[in-house]
Amino acid sequence: MGTDVAGVNVSRETMTELEAFAALVAKWTSKINLIARGTVDTIWDRHIVDSVQLYKFAPKTYEKWVDIGSGGGFPGIVMAILAKEMNPQAQFVLIESDQRKATFLRTAARELGLSVEVFARRIEEVPAQNADVVSARALTALSGLLPLTKQHLKSEGLGLFHKGRQSAQEVAEARKNWSFELEDFASITDPDARILAIRRIDTLGS
Repeated sequence: MGTDVAGVNVSRETMTELEAFAALVAKWTSKINLIARGTVDTIWDRHIVDSVQLYKFAPKTYEKWVDIGSGGGFPGIVMAILAKEMNPQAQFVLIESDQRKATFLRTAARELGLSVEVFARRIEEVPAQNADVVSARALTALSGLLPLTKQHLKSEGLGLFHKGRQSAQEVAEARKNWSFELEDFASITDPDARILAIRRIDTLGS
């Protein structure tokens, strides 16, 4: 019997690892700003649950997941924890240019026994990853996300993005220069937030 987290049934072992990761983030945030310090007390709902909900929108099987601008590991490390049980063959690549945050991500992956590679470089400087899924949370506007995502995503791959109340405006702005297929879902953690699932990203006129 598992525990329901954001509509995903997770085992006791996975739950323990998610809790261990939350504790690790809280510990490191006292030294470097992995998350806003004012959100440490609400880390479970605001960061863990918010990340876990992406699992419902991801393909049931995938081989490679790339998280860009990984920061404190949301959603990248959280997805890797879920995959350890649910999709153990999957590889995760986390891209984070801040060296201290990249050190944290490597530490978390090692301590939790995750299949994660960390690039401490700018997203556009990392060799194309040919990923099945590319995710990003609180990184940049959609028009800026699309070229970064296209660089690292398979042609038939899926982009999954957390977005806030400006989501509709960001989509409209991005459509001026890009073509893409969009599914738009409500976030379970914030009534103003959305999860955007995007496929077939291309520049207009190409």
